[in-house]
Amino acid sequence: MSGSTSTNRLSMMRTGMALSLLFATSFLACVAWGLVTPWPMHMHEAWTPLLPGFVWLTPAGFLIGLIESYLYGWWISVVFVPIYNRF
Repeated sequence: MSGSTSTNRLSMMRTGMALSLLFATSFLACVAWGLVTPWPMHMHEAWTPLLPGFVWLTPAGFLIGLIESYLYGWWISVVFVPIYNRF
């Protein structure tokens, strides 16, 4: 290898979108799972401390959870990509 690092750099936009869509899709899948499984298998009790304002099975809670999941993907990207690209 020539030692060029330009091909190894992560794109902030691509990484942010990928992580945000991954987290939003995971949130949607978990909500769907919670709707079709019995009570002990729900994840909403874990989301309450992680997603401020999230309330299970309310339209506002669902929207807040979806938006916050999406924003967490961007937060990780904003922190991780510069560190990755630096080292």
